[in-house]
Amino acid sequence: MDKRSKIYIAGHNGMVGSALLRRLQKDGYSSFALRSSGQLDLRNQQAVADFFAQEKPDYVFMAAAKVGGIVANSTYRAEFIYDNLMMEANVIHQSHAHGVKKLMFLGSSCIYPKMAPQPLREDYLLTGELESTNEPYAIAKIAGIKLCDAYRAQYGCNFISVMPTNLYGPNDSYDLEKSHVLPALIRKMQLGKYLETSSWDALRSDLDANPIERVNGKCSDQDILDILAMYGIQRNADGVVQVELWGTGSPLREFLHVDDLADACVFLMKSYNESCLVNIGCGEDSSIKSLAEMVKEIVGYQGIIVWNSAKPDGTPRKLMSVEKLSKLGWKAKIGLREGIRSVVFPEQNS
Repeated sequence: MDKRSKIYIAGHNGMVGSALLRRLQKDGYSSFALRSSGQLDLRNQQAVADFFAQEKPDYVFMAAAKVGGIVANSTYRAEFIYDNLMMEANVIHQSHAHGVKKLMFLGSSCIYPKMAPQPLREDYLLTGELESTNEPYAIAKIAGIKLCDAYRAQYGCNFISVMPTNLYGPNDSYDLEKSHVLPALIRKMQLGKYLETSSWDALRSDLDANPIERVNGKCSDQDILDILAMYGIQRNADGVVQVELWGTGSPLREFLHVDDLADACVFLMKSYNESCLVNIGCGEDSSIKSLAEMVKEIVGYQGIIVWNSAKPDGTPRKLMSVEKLSKLGWKAKIGLREGIRSVVFPEQNS
């Protein structure tokens, strides 16, 4: 990519898109075509066509998506498949129609079969059944990969696909009904810590900044207790604060800081031009239980963790094979503990 190239980052306000923007700006790129979801609805075919005709971007990062954790994927199944199909189809087609030099489509590790061998290699795609809780989202992402492959095969478009592992970092969602596991763990532990220290002002500030229900400064202490209890954060019969987490804690998950992802994406955008998709991860995983204990320690929460085994665990393990990416010359740099600490205490990074 030339430093004067015009770059469109679809989803630039999200966690991934904003990390890509920061990374590219750091490298000296300054010509961007950016639209918020309020300015451009990527589900609207005509609106996307008009945008591409007006801006004529040279390079496209397709980072826009409707995303969420196990609760959101189970609840909003129709939106997760419809919204993602529409967005990616419109952006990929218009990138072809308006001669985009190169497009990168960002998928997700959930595209791989639930019981696929570990670690997950790129050629395991479509070799078995998907995890049922996030099947609509996974199918939409698989469709995006196949769209890129089809436009490459039929029209010679330089469209590539990358599959990030579980991500975390700045601009993540901390909505307890829609977020992924790591931000949900961080927020629950923080709320538990505030409750055990009776930090009512901190609780009000948190709930107002990331509403579970609309809370304002006049919300009573009992109102806050009722809201927290809805999400398993409460004092038990002995007066000890407990935080309830879903499942058994046994599933294994891999986590990558979003700044590492952005670095890998820019690396591949500059150097990779093949049809085969590429996994992006760190190549290491840990159990949700050990992750919860790590977050608890970093946050400083002293209470109890209660595992609700009646709730689903999801896929038993999702570790990405990063052999292909390593051979291409890229490796993750931010360790998990270091990365979580930077998220919990962002002021220490400034």
